[in-house]
Amino acid sequence: MTPLPSAHQAWLISEAPYDSPVARALTRALHREQTATYGRADDPDTTEPAEFAPPNGAFLLAFRPDGTALACGGWRSASRTTAEIKRMYVSPAARGHGLGRQVLQALEDDARRRGMSEVVLETGVSNLAALALYTDFGYDPIAPYVAGRDPRINRALGKALGTPAEGP
Repeated sequence: MTPLPSAHQAWLISEAPYDSPVARALTRALHREQTATYGRADDPDTTEPAEFAPPNGAFLLAFRPDGTALACGGWRSASRTTAEIKRMYVSPAARGHGLGRQVLQALEDDARRRGMSEVVLETGVSNLAALALYTDFGYDPIAPYVAGRDPRINRALGKALGTPAEGP
């Protein structure tokens, strides 16, 4: 087994089509985990790939130096100036090494470069690692922005995006 880079090492993070085979494998793994945890989850295969295509979105994959994809995340336009982070996922073997932080930072940076001034997202109430990550990045609870969400399961969070130099 190839060792994982430590948190201070750079992973290769690159943009990819949402419907690429590697992206599909990771989003389906996320879907399986969410379904196992909450009994239901949004099916990633029903999302149109164009929602994550520039200039109104992006989908990122993170790779180990040997080319193995271990994480993903995307953003799409929720409004003219608001980006929505979706499909953030780090495979179990790569958790705890700072990869989620790097993917989230790359997503925020890309959205900011494309003119977004605010970002929103949803995560599950049981996903304590994700909730801690988003809190560390300055996200605050907001009112649900997707109709029909179960407040016993879903948490909506948001934050203003600063200038590129501000970061988390």
